[in-house]
Amino acid sequence: MVSTRGRLDAADPTERSGSWAFGGADSVVLYVHGLGADAESARDQAYTARLALAAATGEETGTDAAAAGDAAVGGTRPVIGYSWASNVDWGPAKETADANAAPLADWLTAWADEDGRPVHLFAHSLGARVTGATLRELAARGRTGVLASASLFGGAVPDESVGADGRYGEAIAALDAPVYSFHSRNDRVLGWVYRASDRTRAVGHGGLPESATAPDGYADVDVTDLVADHYSYVEPEAGCVPRAVERLGLE
Repeated sequence: MVSTRGRLDAADPTERSGSWAFGGADSVVLYVHGLGADAESARDQAYTARLALAAATGEETGTDAAAAGDAAVGGTRPVIGYSWASNVDWGPAKETADANAAPLADWLTAWADEDGRPVHLFAHSLGARVTGATLRELAARGRTGVLASASLFGGAVPDESVGADGRYGEAIAALDAPVYSFHSRNDRVLGWVYRASDRTRAVGHGGLPESATAPDGYADVDVTDLVADHYSYVEPEAGCVPRAVERLGLE
């Protein structure tokens, strides 16, 4: 796990925990959770993503995450959980998501410089806001090659924000990697709660609006046929990770 909880004002805002013995893994997945996750939930969600990834790729995983001491060990493609303080009200959570841009960009650039294995970023719900802000930060630093891909699952950001003229459009186009938005019309949290609170449509519900132009490197992926609700995107055997694996070439 990588965590910024209670550390955003520190000189080094990210703290590592768990096993980092990734052996011969040829790439890693970084999982960024959404709203309402405490440290334990963040760890559990990362492990769930690991199980879903393993099921989709036919890998083997350890069955006891607690005994292993990490949310994402086992198999040949590790999942690193990115834990941030999202267990607050909606408004402060959005501010904290934006505040994680620099720490996450720091970690990604350090990983690229020190390790170099490709990183595929998976972001759920409000984790899409962390991701969008981070892409802007990376573009500002001229470090657009540190990701192998970025995937938004039920992204809780305005649908127009990922358009070419939107808040994140220029940064998406600058990234030297594809950005996928997996969206589901069955996602009532985004279709009702998000729309009522932010008075806009979420990209994770219906994708990019027809009035917007997709930036270079961006693609919507409709997973309504696979995803039944807001919390099922990365569930093993029930979500859309197999389709993501296919898109990303992680088989």
